[in-house]
Amino acid sequence: MLLEVKNIEAGYDFLQVLWDISLKIDQGEYVCLVGPNGSGKSTTLKTIAGLHKPRKGKILFRGEAIDGLPGHQISRRGISFISEELDLFVQMSVKENLLMGAYMVADKRKKFKTLDYVFNLFPRLMERREQLAGTLSGGERKMLAIARGIMSSPALLLVDEPSLGLAPQVTRDVFQALDVLRENGMTILLVEQNVTKSLKVSDRGYIIEKGKIALEGLSKDLATDGHVRKVFLGV
Repeated sequence: MLLEVKNIEAGYDFLQVLWDISLKIDQGEYVCLVGPNGSGKSTTLKTIAGLHKPRKGKILFRGEAIDGLPGHQISRRGISFISEELDLFVQMSVKENLLMGAYMVADKRKKFKTLDYVFNLFPRLMERREQLAGTLSGGERKMLAIARGIMSSPALLLVDEPSLGLAPQVTRDVFQALDVLRENGMTILLVEQNVTKSLKVSDRGYIIEKGKIALEGLSKDLATDGHVRKVFLGV
């Protein structure tokens, strides 16, 4: 088991958002976490990534407890978080942003090999490698955020709302890149409001409602579940 989240509860100050959340991810799996706005999807990712400390429960990564560790230590252990906010260095170039993503990689040959890999994955970033990140389009910024997350060669990629605010063609490009990463062995936990797309591309899924896991199972089974179709797909 690569990641195991056991009965975590978390929130912001006096507001509790997550209630008894549990999920598991095996090496090489593509898992989605979907649900309505405000259901706790992003909070779950942020808690795994160390940006929020759980009030209760355990988070195991490769069998080691990581709950309570700060984000930089969790990143060093092999978890990369691509936030909805992207958090790019807007006054730095595309290439500089990417190299910042690999600041923990001591092997220069590995670092530049990964740089070539992400430029092949996102040719548009190669074209704009000397351009300031702050001047990129929304879709290009999303690509850059994902590419920067890959630069540390993580074992687990946490991706928060990759299609948010993007045009349909750019959304397709982003999801195609995630498909390639999965085919190359990357383990992915995806948070996404597009339930149909998420269940189509992933192996397994978790449905979260009001801070609790309501359903879980194979994505193909969830896509035909009566509750999912009624509540999320409008069928």
